[in-house]
Amino acid sequence: MKEKIIEKIFELKEKHRAVILAHNYQLPEVQDIADFVGDSLELSRKAAESNAEVIVFCGVHFMAETASILSPRKKVILPDSSAGCPMADMIDAKGLEIMKNKYPQAKVVCYVNSTAEVKAMSDVCCTSANAVKIVSEIDSEIIFVPDQYLGTFASSRTGKKIHLWPGYCPTHIKITPSDIEEGRRKNPGCIVMVHPECRPEVTHLADEVLSTGGMLRFASASDAKKFLVGTEIGILHRLKKENPDKEFIPATESAICPNMKKITLEKILSSLENLAPQILVLEPVRSMAYRALLPLLQKNK
Repeated sequence: MKEKIIEKIFELKEKHRAVILAHNYQLPEVQDIADFVGDSLELSRKAAESNAEVIVFCGVHFMAETASILSPRKKVILPDSSAGCPMADMIDAKGLEIMKNKYPQAKVVCYVNSTAEVKAMSDVCCTSANAVKIVSEIDSEIIFVPDQYLGTFASSRTGKKIHLWPGYCPTHIKITPSDIEEGRRKNPGCIVMVHPECRPEVTHLADEVLSTGGMLRFASASDAKKFLVGTEIGILHRLKKENPDKEFIPATESAICPNMKKITLEKILSSLENLAPQILVLEPVRSMAYRALLPLLQKNK
């Protein structure tokens, strides 16, 4: 049954000149049929650079929005339109406007895990991989939205005072210091990698604080054979696949994003059959959000 679904997906993908993108946290079977697997911005860049006419984004809503911002002439499909991001939903345009009025001299640094309308009101976007670099290059006051923990991490690495929006990732806050301490006890000599969306008391215990892409690169280059991984457990599939001679242990099995698991092979097939649900960011929001993303894109060339 699964083989027939995959066969139909590939047929329709060719028919519609589509590209399938899967985030590192997606289900293993979704990652395995994707053309590209990666983090959200990396995937949107791949889609923009491709000759595809249709982008099937296996991720969450803000990721599909980012793809639409970067590829306005392509049709962007999110196989499950209810796959949202609680962190992105913790801030809206009205809330950001209030904060900007409170700190009128401040530049707004917006984590890509945010809605298009919030990006459109920001000065520059960042990823978990380059938040420290982006923050370090700003001389004025800084407002950081929406993730208070990534903002705190950037502040700790740059020494800059940052006005933080009180948002957070409900999945990453499930990872606790006791998880890290217990993982180390059970796996002596392991390397602890955690995501900067984790709380400071967790990042302080880690050997490496890395984005998902950073974890993949570090694990591949490292001579270590055992890693404790503090992020959404979906990344373990790719880590093991790319490093079969190494062991990867989740800091906690509870670090599961339910929204990331909503997309299935059946939903991908349906989305290709109907070319829906479509995610479209309209003007002028698209252009304004693109302006905030542009410096970040240039830094990654």
